[in-house]
Amino acid sequence: MPDIDEHGRPEPPLTGDEVDTLLGFLDYQRATFRWKCFGLSRDALAVTIAASSMTLGGMMKHLALVEDSWFSQWLRGREPASAWVGVTWDADPDWDWHSANDNSAEELETLWAESVQASRVRVAEALAEGDLGQLAHRTWPDGRSPSMRWIVTHMIEEYARHNGHADLIREFIDGVTGE
Repeated sequence: MPDIDEHGRPEPPLTGDEVDTLLGFLDYQRATFRWKCFGLSRDALAVTIAASSMTLGGMMKHLALVEDSWFSQWLRGREPASAWVGVTWDADPDWDWHSANDNSAEELETLWAESVQASRVRVAEALAEGDLGQLAHRTWPDGRSPSMRWIVTHMIEEYARHNGHADLIREFIDGVTGE
């Protein structure tokens, strides 16, 4: 059982194997994101700062999409989750970011949390079949597929990057600071 810090984040294992270490850091980054975004009002989730149009709500919806894309669609070869069916991505490639203002805080929190939970299931399924070296079911146009190790590492990077954005926006909203 991991140690949980004062913000509800599970500490990654200090002596874990590769799988436990990578998934531990991914869960830590997810929990950091949750800490920055959950419990805010719809208005707070729509706040922008400086010249950026980025919002915490848009970030939450974007990361829900990214979870589904990499762990369900790429890794496991599944169809997109129902939240993404019918979206005309050609008309608005950033629909996930732009449409978040149409959702309540509760809808965004649920969408993100359900996407994370589905990703955990997909990762467990994949690990039951092989190791981190297994290739994703989907391929790039040139025929190459990323490994599961690449996908997990990319997701750590994706969260770490957006957690930096979330820090700035959350501090602007109510002064909450920290990792």
